[in-house]
Amino acid sequence: MLSNDVSGGLCDALLLTPKGRVIAPLRVWRRGEGDFLLLTEPGLGVAVRDVLLRARFASRCEIELEEHTSVVVFGEPPVVEGIPNPDYGRPAVELLDAELEPTLGEDELEALRILAGTPRVGREIDERVLPAEAGLVERAVSFTKGCFPGQEPIARLHYRGHVKRTLRLLEVDGEEPPPPETEVVHEGKAVGRVTSSARSGDRLVALAYVRVEVPEDAEVTVGEAPARPLAAARPSA
Repeated sequence: MLSNDVSGGLCDALLLTPKGRVIAPLRVWRRGEGDFLLLTEPGLGVAVRDVLLRARFASRCEIELEEHTSVVVFGEPPVVEGIPNPDYGRPAVELLDAELEPTLGEDELEALRILAGTPRVGREIDERVLPAEAGLVERAVSFTKGCFPGQEPIARLHYRGHVKRTLRLLEVDGEEPPPPETEVVHEGKAVGRVTSSARSGDRLVALAYVRVEVPEDAEVTVGEAPARPLAAARPSA
Protein backbone atom coordinates (compact mmCIF):
# COMPACT_ATOMS: atom_id res chain seq x y z
CA MET A 1 0.00 0.00 0.00
CA LEU A 2 2.90 2.39 0.64
CA SER A 3 5.28 3.96 -1.87
CA ASN A 4 8.55 2.84 -0.26
CA ASP A 5 10.23 -0.38 0.83
CA VAL A 6 9.43 -0.62 4.55
CA SER A 7 11.39 -3.80 5.25
CA GLY A 8 14.16 -1.86 7.01
CA GLY A 9 14.06 -0.16 10.37
CA LEU A 10 12.95 3.34 9.33
CA CYS A 11 11.94 5.10 6.12
CA ASP A 12 9.75 7.82 4.67
CA ALA A 13 6.81 6.74 2.52
CA LEU A 14 3.60 8.04 0.99
CA LEU A 15 0.04 6.77 1.05
CA LEU A 16 -1.32 7.72 -2.37
CA THR A 17 -4.54 7.75 -4.35
CA PRO A 18 -4.63 5.65 -7.54
CA LYS A 19 -3.93 8.90 -9.45
CA GLY A 20 -0.74 9.51 -7.48
CA ARG A 21 -1.99 12.27 -5.20
CA VAL A 22 -0.85 12.31 -1.58
CA ILE A 23 -3.27 11.11 1.09
CA ALA A 24 -0.60 11.30 3.80
CA PRO A 25 3.18 11.47 4.14
CA LEU A 26 4.45 8.86 6.59
CA ARG A 27 7.56 8.03 8.54
CA VAL A 28 7.49 4.25 8.94
CA TRP A 29 9.22 2.89 12.04
CA ARG A 30 9.59 -0.86 12.28
CA ARG A 31 9.36 -1.49 16.01
CA GLY A 32 9.44 -5.28 15.75
CA GLU A 33 9.15 -8.25 13.40
CA GLY A 34 5.49 -7.57 12.62
CA ASP A 35 5.00 -4.21 14.30
CA PHE A 36 5.08 -0.99 12.27
CA LEU A 37 4.27 2.47 13.56
CA LEU A 38 3.20 4.93 10.85
CA LEU A 39 3.95 8.46 12.02
CA THR A 40 2.04 11.18 10.17
CA GLU A 41 0.92 14.75 10.63
CA PRO A 42 -1.78 15.67 13.19
CA GLY A 43 -5.28 15.01 11.90
CA LEU A 44 -4.30 12.43 9.28
CA GLY A 45 -4.28 9.29 11.44
CA VAL A 46 -7.95 8.44 10.89
CA ALA A 47 -7.68 8.85 7.13
CA VAL A 48 -4.61 6.60 7.01
CA ARG A 49 -6.28 3.94 9.13
CA ASP A 50 -9.49 3.99 7.08
CA VAL A 51 -7.67 3.64 3.74
CA LEU A 52 -5.60 0.73 5.05
CA LEU A 53 -8.64 -0.98 6.55
CA ARG A 54 -10.54 -0.76 3.26
CA ALA A 55 -7.57 -2.37 1.51
CA ARG A 56 -7.27 -5.21 4.03
CA PHE A 57 -8.64 -8.35 2.45
CA ALA A 58 -7.40 -11.88 3.04
CA SER A 59 -4.69 -10.29 5.19
CA ARG A 60 -4.09 -11.30 8.78
CA CYS A 61 -3.07 -7.99 10.31
CA GLU A 62 -4.37 -5.50 12.83
CA ILE A 63 -4.56 -1.77 12.10
CA GLU A 64 -5.12 0.50 15.07
CA LEU A 65 -4.79 4.17 15.90
CA GLU A 66 -2.15 5.30 18.38
CA GLU A 67 -1.94 8.83 19.75
CA HIS A 68 1.43 10.24 20.79
CA THR A 69 2.92 13.57 21.66
CA SER A 70 6.07 14.37 19.75
CA VAL A 71 9.17 16.34 20.72
CA VAL A 72 12.05 17.13 18.35
CA VAL A 73 15.48 17.25 19.99
CA PHE A 74 18.29 18.90 18.02
CA GLY A 75 21.91 17.83 18.26
CA GLU A 76 24.44 15.40 16.93
CA PRO A 77 23.92 11.75 17.94
CA PRO A 78 24.28 10.25 20.45
CA VAL A 79 22.87 13.23 22.40
CA VAL A 80 19.69 11.23 22.87
CA GLU A 81 18.19 8.08 21.36
CA GLY A 82 15.16 8.65 19.17
CA ILE A 83 13.70 8.48 15.68
CA PRO A 84 15.95 10.40 13.23
CA ASN A 85 14.12 13.42 11.82
CA PRO A 86 15.57 15.28 8.80
CA ASP A 87 12.67 17.74 8.42
CA TYR A 88 14.41 20.77 9.93
CA GLY A 89 17.72 20.84 8.09
CA ARG A 90 19.92 19.94 11.05
CA PRO A 91 20.65 16.77 13.03
CA ALA A 92 17.60 15.91 15.14
CA VAL A 93 15.64 13.04 16.59
CA GLU A 94 11.96 12.74 17.42
CA LEU A 95 10.91 11.49 20.85
CA LEU A 96 7.44 10.14 21.51
CA ASP A 97 5.62 10.96 24.74
CA ALA A 98 8.69 12.58 26.30
CA GLU A 99 8.06 15.05 29.13
CA LEU A 100 10.33 17.84 27.95
CA GLU A 101 9.75 21.59 27.98
CA PRO A 102 10.08 23.26 24.55
CA THR A 103 12.95 25.67 24.00
CA LEU A 104 11.86 26.74 20.51
CA GLY A 105 8.55 28.36 19.63
CA GLU A 106 6.29 27.15 16.83
CA ASP A 107 7.29 30.12 14.64
CA GLU A 108 10.99 29.25 15.01
CA LEU A 109 10.32 25.60 14.19
CA GLU A 110 8.28 26.62 11.15
CA ALA A 111 11.15 28.79 9.93
CA LEU A 112 13.53 25.83 10.22
CA ARG A 113 11.12 23.64 8.24
CA ILE A 114 10.88 26.23 5.49
CA LEU A 115 14.66 26.70 5.37
CA ALA A 116 15.02 22.91 4.99
CA GLY A 117 12.52 22.88 2.10
CA THR A 118 10.35 20.29 3.84
CA PRO A 119 6.77 20.19 2.47
CA ARG A 120 3.80 20.17 4.83
CA VAL A 121 0.26 18.92 4.33
CA GLY A 122 -2.18 21.76 3.76
CA ARG A 123 0.61 24.05 2.55
CA GLU A 124 2.94 22.41 0.05
CA ILE A 125 0.98 19.15 -0.14
CA ASP A 126 -2.64 19.09 -1.29
CA GLU A 127 -4.77 17.63 -4.08
CA ARG A 128 -3.22 20.01 -6.63
CA VAL A 129 0.33 18.78 -6.10
CA LEU A 130 2.22 15.79 -7.46
CA PRO A 131 4.83 14.14 -5.18
CA ALA A 132 7.62 14.93 -7.67
CA GLU A 133 6.73 18.64 -7.59
CA ALA A 134 7.12 18.68 -3.81
CA GLY A 135 10.45 16.82 -3.90
CA LEU A 136 8.96 13.77 -2.20
CA VAL A 137 9.95 11.12 -4.74
CA GLU A 138 13.63 11.08 -3.82
CA ARG A 139 12.97 10.50 -0.14
CA ALA A 140 9.77 8.47 -0.09
CA VAL A 141 9.36 6.39 -3.28
CA SER A 142 10.97 3.10 -4.31
CA PHE A 143 10.89 2.10 -7.99
CA THR A 144 12.05 -1.44 -7.25
CA LYS A 145 9.47 -2.62 -4.72
CA GLY A 146 6.16 -4.26 -5.59
CA CYS A 147 3.07 -2.45 -6.82
CA PHE A 148 1.30 0.19 -4.75
CA PRO A 149 -1.61 2.57 -5.38
CA GLY A 150 -0.45 5.50 -7.49
CA GLN A 151 2.66 3.70 -8.76
CA GLU A 152 1.80 3.98 -12.46
CA PRO A 153 1.46 7.80 -12.67
CA ILE A 154 4.49 8.26 -10.37
CA ALA A 155 6.65 5.94 -12.50
CA ARG A 156 5.38 7.36 -15.81
CA LEU A 157 6.31 10.89 -14.76
CA HIS A 158 9.69 9.72 -13.43
CA TYR A 159 10.76 7.79 -16.52
CA ARG A 160 8.97 9.55 -19.39
CA GLY A 161 8.05 13.06 -18.37
CA HIS A 162 8.97 16.05 -16.27
CA VAL A 163 7.17 18.26 -13.79
CA LYS A 164 5.97 21.73 -14.78
CA ARG A 165 6.90 23.34 -11.45
CA THR A 166 9.10 22.69 -8.46
CA LEU A 167 9.21 23.78 -4.84
CA ARG A 168 11.76 26.53 -4.25
CA LEU A 169 13.10 28.39 -1.24
CA LEU A 170 13.09 32.18 -1.51
CA GLU A 171 14.35 35.09 0.56
CA VAL A 172 11.79 37.88 0.33
CA ASP A 173 12.28 41.60 0.92
CA GLY A 174 9.55 43.27 2.94
CA GLU A 175 8.14 43.87 6.38
CA GLU A 176 5.82 40.87 6.81
CA PRO A 177 5.90 37.27 5.55
CA PRO A 178 3.78 36.90 2.38
CA PRO A 179 0.58 34.91 2.94
CA PRO A 180 -0.07 31.58 1.19
CA GLU A 181 -1.20 31.87 -2.44
CA THR A 182 0.69 35.14 -2.94
CA GLU A 183 1.59 35.30 -6.62
CA VAL A 184 5.18 34.83 -7.79
CA VAL A 185 6.05 36.90 -10.88
CA HIS A 186 9.02 36.71 -13.26
CA GLU A 187 9.54 39.13 -16.14
CA GLY A 188 5.97 40.36 -15.84
CA LYS A 189 4.36 36.89 -15.89
CA ALA A 190 2.79 34.92 -13.05
CA VAL A 191 4.97 31.83 -12.62
CA GLY A 192 3.99 30.44 -9.24
CA ARG A 193 2.54 30.85 -5.76
CA VAL A 194 3.76 31.01 -2.19
CA THR A 195 2.82 28.08 0.05
CA SER A 196 4.55 28.92 3.38
CA SER A 197 6.52 31.82 4.80
CA ALA A 198 8.11 32.87 8.08
CA ARG A 199 10.55 35.27 9.67
CA SER A 200 14.02 33.82 10.25
CA GLY A 201 16.15 36.24 12.21
CA ASP A 202 16.23 39.51 10.29
CA ARG A 203 15.00 38.07 6.99
CA LEU A 204 11.81 36.68 5.49
CA VAL A 205 11.85 33.22 3.89
CA ALA A 206 9.20 31.44 1.87
CA LEU A 207 8.50 28.22 0.02
CA ALA A 208 6.85 28.63 -3.36
CA TYR A 209 5.96 26.53 -6.37
CA VAL A 210 7.66 28.07 -9.42
CA ARG A 211 7.49 26.94 -13.04
CA VAL A 212 10.57 25.03 -14.19
CA GLU A 213 11.26 27.34 -17.12
CA VAL A 214 12.22 30.08 -14.64
CA PRO A 215 16.00 29.79 -14.07
CA GLU A 216 16.83 28.53 -10.60
CA ASP A 217 19.03 31.55 -9.93
CA ALA A 218 16.47 34.09 -11.17
CA GLU A 219 15.18 36.89 -9.01
CA VAL A 220 11.40 37.11 -8.86
CA THR A 221 8.70 39.27 -7.33
CA VAL A 222 6.49 37.95 -4.54
CA GLY A 223 3.44 40.17 -4.38
CA GLU A 224 5.15 43.57 -4.65
CA ALA A 225 8.41 42.48 -2.98
CA PRO A 226 11.65 41.39 -4.68
CA ALA A 227 12.79 37.86 -3.85
CA ARG A 228 15.84 35.77 -4.57
CA PRO A 229 16.57 32.03 -4.39
CA LEU A 230 18.17 30.34 -1.39
CA ALA A 231 19.68 26.88 -1.06
CA ALA A 232 17.68 24.67 1.29
CA ALA A 233 19.46 23.49 4.44
CA ARG A 234 20.20 19.77 4.63
CA PRO A 235 21.04 17.74 7.74
CA SER A 236 24.45 16.12 7.91
CA ALA A 237 24.60 12.40 7.27
